[in-house]
Order: sequence, then C-alpha cells, then structure tokens
Amino acid sequence: MNDNRPKGNQKHMDLSARNKIEQGLNNGDSFRTIARAIDKDPSTISKEVRKHSYIADRKSKNFAPIPCANNHDPNNPRTSICKMHHMCGDNDCQTLCVKCIKYRCADICKLYEPRKCPKLSKPPYVCNGCYKIANCNLEHLMYSSKYAQDSYEDLLVSCREGINQDPGHIQEMNEILTPLIKKGQSIAHIYVTHADDLSCSKRTIYTYIDKGLFDIKNMDLRRKVKYKKRKSSTETPIKERAFRKGRTYKDFLAFIEKEHPVNIVEMDTVEGRKGTKPCFLTMLFRSCNLMLMFLLKEQTQAEVLRVFDYLTEALGIELFQKLFEVILTDNGSEFQYPEILEADQYGEIRTRIYYCDPNRSDQKGALEKNHEYIRYVLPKKSSFEKMDDAKTLLLLNHINSEKRDMLNGHSPYEISLLLLDNRLHQALGLKEIPADDVTLIPALVK
Repeated sequence: MNDNRPKGNQKHMDLSARNKIEQGLNNGDSFRTIARAIDKDPSTISKEVRKHSYIADRKSKNFAPIPCANNHDPNNPRTSICKMHHMCGDNDCQTLCVKCIKYRCADICKLYEPRKCPKLSKPPYVCNGCYKIANCNLEHLMYSSKYAQDSYEDLLVSCREGINQDPGHIQEMNEILTPLIKKGQSIAHIYVTHADDLSCSKRTIYTYIDKGLFDIKNMDLRRKVKYKKRKSSTETPIKERAFRKGRTYKDFLAFIEKEHPVNIVEMDTVEGRKGTKPCFLTMLFRSCNLMLMFLLKEQTQAEVLRVFDYLTEALGIELFQKLFEVILTDNGSEFQYPEILEADQYGEIRTRIYYCDPNRSDQKGALEKNHEYIRYVLPKKSSFEKMDDAKTLLLLNHINSEKRDMLNGHSPYEISLLLLDNRLHQALGLKEIPADDVTLIPALVK
C-alpha cells in the first residue's frame, strides 16, 4: 500500500518559502545559503528541489534534438562514436545514421537514449541559474515555486481520494459482504463478526459500496431508502375512558420512579394486509432489546389473553411476575381490558399494564423501531395467513440474533442471556442463529 502523503518538514513549506528557493537557485546560491534564508535544514531544501523539479518543454518542434547518450565520449565530447548504419531501412545508403540529413536519430534509432547533463546528478540538481542554458541542447530540469506549490496542493487532495485497497482485498471484501447483505444483514451486524477480515471502518464500507466497488449496490442496503413523510394526525380525546384511569403514561413514569422495576416490557401488535385477520403480538424487554413474538388468529382481547395464559403456564406465575413486572402498550381495542390481562385465571396479579398517550408511539419507541426487522421479512401489505408458530419462532430467532451498534456489537439474544432468567429461552424455544446465517429477507419464511 503506497503512502504518498507529505511528511516531515515538507508539509510546513509554504509558497513564500518556495519563492525564496526559486530565487536562490536562479541566483546560484547554495542549499545552505537558501536554508538559512528560510530557516530550514539544507537537506529539506535538497528534498524539495528534487521532488518538485520538472522537465521544461522545448520551445519549438524545430528545436535541435537532444543528443544521444550512446554517441558521447566524455573524454572527447566533440568526437562522434556512433557507427550505426541503415536504421532507416535503406540498405544501399553508405552514410552513417548520425550524419544523415533526412532523419533524426531520435525518430528512427531503437538505441537512441537522450543524453543527460552530468551536473544534474549533484546539487543543485536543476538548471536554474546555469549560464549555459540558453545554448544547451540537453533536457532542462527546472524548479518553479508555482509548480511545486500546485503539486503539493494536488497531493493533499489526491492522497485522501480513491481506494486505499489493492484489487485482491477488494475482491475478498466483496466475497464477504455481498452474500451476507443479500441475506438482509446490516453492515453493523456483519462488521462485528468480520472486522478483522474487512480491515477498514464501517464508514469506509459504505463509501466503497457508494463507489460501486462491490456486487451489491446502495439499494441493497435496507436503510438507504428514505421514509415517506408521515401524515400529521389529530389527538383523540380518550382521557375519560375507564380503562386508562390510573394507567396513563404519567402514571407509568410515577410507578417506575417509585418501584424501580428491573424488567420493563413494551407491547404492541403488528397487522397483516388489510382485510386479513392474523397478526403478531410483540413484546420487547427494554433492558436487552430482546423481542417476543406470537401469532394471533385475530386482533382481539381474547387472543391476547390466550398468549398471556400460555406464558403463565409455560413459565409459571412466579417467573412471569419476575419477567413481566410492568407492561407499556398502546390504546388498541385488544388491550382495553387490563384487569383481565393483569390477573391469571385464579385471580393472582401477574403484571401491571399502562398505556401510552394518544398518538405517541414514540413512548414505546424501542419496540416500534424493532418492528422494522419484521417488515424486512414481511413488508407492509403482506398477509400473515401463511405464517404458523414455527415460522414465527424462526423469524423471531433471526431478528434477536442480529448484532447491533446500540448493544455495543452484541445481539439482543446475547445480552438477554446475561440479564434475563434463561428459563424464558428454554420455555419459548429461543436460540441464537450463527452470525453468517442470519437472514432478514422474505425468503426466510417462504
């Protein structure tokens, strides 16, 4: 991996200093003299001149060609030592090619090599200040402060652009990212497991995808599609409705402050296509973002009660009370008989239920956000009629196994093993899906 970024004193050289270097070279000053004038080390001047020198353009096409290095005797510069014949293809010609008036050696000779001035191999390394430059036919190597400054500024920009990876590693990254993203996995989830193999930041991965370096595109990333602007809604006055008495969001906050419950659960339902009855009852533990999901035959109080009774039987009343200390839900009709849900069939209190304010789904925002994962697999307007308990559990396990930034690179399942009683996982069949096998696309439940 090449790193051409400016280093050392080079990055502190400004245009004013470069002007003084050019002026000093034109005056024939030594590097030491120039260095004292701009308060730099002579080696810095040497590096600057060699790095930013350039070959000056020859003034005219009719300008005398540069003599050939192979036709030069250092001990006798005026003597021609080239003996080449017939380079033009005329085998009858008896004239040496070097003396030919029809062709130039530079145009026809395969052995032609432009001669270089021997003085350029030592300080000042350029032709600035040379008194012979007006009549010299050799290449002119020059230092210009403007050229040096422009080159430096271009380097500052170019060293921060482009792809800082070799083609082989880009292909390796593509082979990791493409199949996993096509399974519906997020960059955050993939990065947790494959950070060492990718060897770049998450932001860089997004940049490479945006530049089209991989087989996946921006549209393959589930969060690249912008949300539609939501319609404004009007508040529904339900303060007089009996089921909310003593169970408002304000009451919920007061209960939390007083009792300090360990487990707070958010609850809601997710509807299928309009005109169909099956839906999901969802619950989310705020402490670890673990979600539970149950298939309801229809969106009714009786179906919600059935799930509560099932959980009570599967877990036992004591474990249910421990896990579901308090539940926050919305004002849907399926939740409007809290006394029935709060007590089991023997009348023993198993939980406390509170309600969000009207049109304030953000008060249970963790669950609302988690519903996005369901929609990756079952988009809106999808029917849940072909779903069953097995497919619901499969979808749930894949959702809970995705690693997330908000959990410091862990999945809700992993965190829940530390914070929740593991009997919950055993009773409901919750398990972890291997990171590379997590799939959050419609194909999962088809």
